[in-house]
Amino acid sequence: MSVLLHIADRALNRPLLITPEKAQVIMSVLAARIGLNGPEASRFEGDNIERDEQGNIVRTINRWGESVAKTKPYNVKDGVGIITITGSLVNRGAWVGANSGLTSYEGISHQIKTAAADDAVHSVILDLHSPGGEATGAFEVAALTRSLSAKKRTVAIVNGQSCSACYAIACGSSEIITTETGVSGSIGVVMLHADYSKMLAKEGVTPTLIFAGAHKVDANPFEPLPADVRDQLQSEVTAFYEQFLITVAKGRGSRLGVEAARATEAKTFIGQAAVNAGIADRLGTFEDVLAELIKPAARGNQLVTKRKTAMENSGTPAADGGGISKAEHDAAVKAATDTGRAEGAKLATDRLCAALSAEGIKGDSARMSAALDLAVKSPSMSGEDVAAFVAGNVASAQPSQAAPASYEASRMAGAGLAAPGAEKPTKSGLSARIDAQIASIKKGA
Repeated sequence: MSVLLHIADRALNRPLLITPEKAQVIMSVLAARIGLNGPEASRFEGDNIERDEQGNIVRTINRWGESVAKTKPYNVKDGVGIITITGSLVNRGAWVGANSGLTSYEGISHQIKTAAADDAVHSVILDLHSPGGEATGAFEVAALTRSLSAKKRTVAIVNGQSCSACYAIACGSSEIITTETGVSGSIGVVMLHADYSKMLAKEGVTPTLIFAGAHKVDANPFEPLPADVRDQLQSEVTAFYEQFLITVAKGRGSRLGVEAARATEAKTFIGQAAVNAGIADRLGTFEDVLAELIKPAARGNQLVTKRKTAMENSGTPAADGGGISKAEHDAAVKAATDTGRAEGAKLATDRLCAALSAEGIKGDSARMSAALDLAVKSPSMSGEDVAAFVAGNVASAQPSQAAPASYEASRMAGAGLAAPGAEKPTKSGLSARIDAQIASIKKGA
């Protein structure tokens, strides 16, 4: 009896993101038989044993002091994390793949957060076979799924059924793939109220509710539902429905916006019909998806159908499992290095020119020589700071009237130029030092 009361407490008078058929089962059976599932496809792939970078099993000490293999809350196959979501979904309970027919958002959240932080996992499959469940908690898990998708490629596979709350979670993935017979959608909210008053009266039972607070016993099962209480419950259902639509749109973007999701009127879609309605992206199987994600580098961008990225759909970058070859990596590194060196050389040359051509420095051999020395020995000083320091601390050489012309001729010679009608002058010692320093900068680049 305690089991029945527990299920009734979860199922009655609470908004549920669940298919009507499942709601009817709960209402008519209300027993431990609800939520029984077939075998999980993902349990036959990979394992949940944690390994180090060399592939050795990581061991830990359990509560009894025994050395055991450290495990993960999901299976991993060649770098692909497999999170299975089956059965009816409840907010709390920490069940992960429980045989009870129930899976909790608490447990799913733990799996998603662990996979996001797992360096051994580069992609994630959400293996789905669920009719949905409680509304409370579903949208928070959908948000976690979106965060995971932004970091690692995450593919939801409708491996049987992904309806209502389960579909809300799937919407946060990079892509939704459905099998040919997979059932998905049911974007809606339902609430059950059971009125046992006639049945109790027939049995000669008269319940008496003793309470404080006018709304404390609203929607109790021992009397017919008053119109004002029904309106209140309808408002609650509507609020969850609007949030459901927003959650779908956040994940699906232009593929299935708020109004398009609303227009489905909570219908379910099978296989290709789901693709046509924007509920799913393409047809495929669990094995197809796993094979695609295991070898992303070899696969490159040649997927069966090119997926739209989250940037295209909702403005959020999505992680991709694709990689680049070593040759491409090396070429990119070399190109970046060459560019950095060239830019560094230009900055160093510009700094030197700024110091030597500044007012009070240019044309003064003593100050130019001092500026050159200071610029070389103090690379952290800007060209302007070097010039200011030298002008304020080094005495001028007081060049003759011919000095500026001599300096200009030397400068032009250093640049490989000559004044019209003039012979190419011999470089001074200072000019040669400047040229040598510039050559050194370029060589270092």
